[in-house]
Amino acid sequence: MIPIEKYFQVSAVDIRRISRDFRAEMEKGLTGRKSSLKMIPTYVRRPTGDEKGVFIALDLGGTNFRILKLVLKGAGRSGEPRTMKFVLKKGLITGSGVKMFDFLAASLKTFLKKNKMSSEDRIRLGFTFSFPVNQTGIASGTLVCWTKGFEASGVVGKDVVILFREALARQGLFNIEVAALANDTVGTLVAKNYEDPHCDIGVIIGTGTNACYPEKVTNIAESKFQIRHCEEARSADEAIQKKEIASGASRPRNDESEMIINIEWGNFNKLRRNVYDRRLDKASDNPGRQILEKMVSGMYLGEVARLVLADIAGGGMRFTGIDRKHVAKSYGFRTEEMSGLAVSKSADPVVKVVLDMVSSRAARIAASCMAAIITRMDPRLTKTHTIAIDGSVYEKYPGFSMKVNKALKELFGKRAARIKTALAKDGSGKGAAIIAAVA
Repeated sequence: MIPIEKYFQVSAVDIRRISRDFRAEMEKGLTGRKSSLKMIPTYVRRPTGDEKGVFIALDLGGTNFRILKLVLKGAGRSGEPRTMKFVLKKGLITGSGVKMFDFLAASLKTFLKKNKMSSEDRIRLGFTFSFPVNQTGIASGTLVCWTKGFEASGVVGKDVVILFREALARQGLFNIEVAALANDTVGTLVAKNYEDPHCDIGVIIGTGTNACYPEKVTNIAESKFQIRHCEEARSADEAIQKKEIASGASRPRNDESEMIINIEWGNFNKLRRNVYDRRLDKASDNPGRQILEKMVSGMYLGEVARLVLADIAGGGMRFTGIDRKHVAKSYGFRTEEMSGLAVSKSADPVVKVVLDMVSSRAARIAASCMAAIITRMDPRLTKTHTIAIDGSVYEKYPGFSMKVNKALKELFGKRAARIKTALAKDGSGKGAAIIAAVA
């Protein structure tokens, strides 16, 4: 019988193979060929650092969403963000999409009133919408499918910015200009880049996982840019945007122009799965999809570890420091619990070994893919690169960030000194505000 440790090992050879395969999938995705990586154009570029003004961001990535006010001062400096958190109850995320967007707009109205922002002033807003979106412009994108338990009706296949603008109109908020649509990964990159011009990769490793980076527009296939006709517009702003897209304003063509690409790396499928991965995948609501996410993200790490522990427990072994009921129940063992047990003195040594196997594999896979992005941009690694990383797994799981950096050193040796990984806590909201300024 193969030792369980073997199932989760990611050797130095494996890291290089994963990185090579990831680069190949990136290239296929960019050129419009079939790929597990969507490589979605975001129509967003990196900031110059000189942007100034007052901007608002609405950050929706789960049932808890934030609204944020940010003052940009130029020279890479910004004021302390003013933030309010709101909660979308289950009835809103599983009911009517109209009611859900009305709640978002009403919450924004509350925020503006509390922050004494006049309804007479034109306010630019960045909308972080962290769900799979087919982006068709800097401020337009259709929802591909809901995730994270959201099921609001009448939203899939629709432009989420138009739906939000309609909700703003119903609240009488005609002074709000939705200037940009972005996901949390792009926001993380932009937020860090505003203060650190070397930042060229944004990564999320939390409940979900994703990455983005800037790509030369000339390397992106025409077919990746989806241009809709002006008659589909439902507002004057939308009509103007369509004309800009049609004229090529959203698709710069000179050799130096760049655009941030949303990789959607959670769907990367060139990874070797073991019996536990296949078991988890088969029981999931999206079998055969989001393979990397099921090995790396906080949504699934606890379940992978639980499946291993359940197998061991089935052989008669008893553990200390862990509730057996959690091990017996599907998704009963959460990643947060893993994090606590990883440093607990009362946890069983066998449990700690299992947790280390699962978390180490996740860190090394993530590092392999980060390395692929760096070598895509800088094959000889002659420049300095900062990777902005946000997410609870990267921030809070004991030793996770250290394992990522160790894997990067294995790949690049001394040249790894040119790579800096930086925690970009809550970058998505701040980034959305900056994107509104860039737009």
